Amino acid sequence: MWDNHRLLRGVANLLLLASILTLLVAGAQWVVRSGLLPIRAVHIRSKLTHVTQEQLRYVAEHELKGSFLTVDITETRAAFEKLPWVRKVSVRRSWPDRLEIDVEEHQAAARWAENGLVNTYGEWFDAAFSQPLPLLAGPKGSEKEMLAAYLAFKQVLQPVGVLPEELKLSARRAWQVKLDNSVILELGRQDIGLRVGRFAASWRDQLSRLSYKIEYVDLRYPNGFAVRMPDYKPGKGAPAMPRPAA
Repeated sequence: MWDNHRLLRGVANLLLLASILTLLVAGAQWVVRSGLLPIRAVHIRSKLTHVTQEQLRYVAEHELKGSFLTVDITETRAAFEKLPWVRKVSVRRSWPDRLEIDVEEHQAAARWAENGLVNTYGEWFDAAFSQPLPLLAGPKGSEKEMLAAYLAFKQVLQPVGVLPEELKLSARRAWQVKLDNSVILELGRQDIGLRVGRFAASWRDQLSRLSYKIEYVDLRYPNGFAVRMPDYKPGKGAPAMPRPAA
């Protein structure tokens, strides 16, 4: 073997290559651990309404750990997503020293029960909001279903001049709607969409024309509804009221 110069040359080349690779790996590890490539800028590329620059700056200064090469992207994303109005964040490195961050904010669609908000995806989140919103209240986990029901009711009722203001779903799956004119609709647990449509038609053709204050409409009858009007007193010349039966 020691007389085989070609073999010896090949072994020497392999050893040299292995040494170079070892030095490169060691050098790369040293660069990574040494902090020679710090993060010098965090660029928020989104136009934000509710999340403030102070909140973003605080997260960048206190939550980001490591250099450009060692920063944990998953942890960075989670740190920004802790902010109240942040729904989703994407993070990527931009050579040589910058992080590019896209922030998606929650868009508030309704208030939820006694605390929190519901966004346009039907997701609950906790944030402060001063503008008026419809109120949804129901079992935990029903936020998406209730938002969809609210939007469907709004589509049916808006053409006849009323809007849902509060929507409640009981533990027994019974629905109740309070309108922006304070009228309460009792819908029950079945045929909810049909009952709202029946009320809308009656409101347009009959109920809105009455001179009495309407407090409550019970739509749980198979083919009709009952109306509560505190100041209505039957008597001679009084207009006929809608009956529960069709």
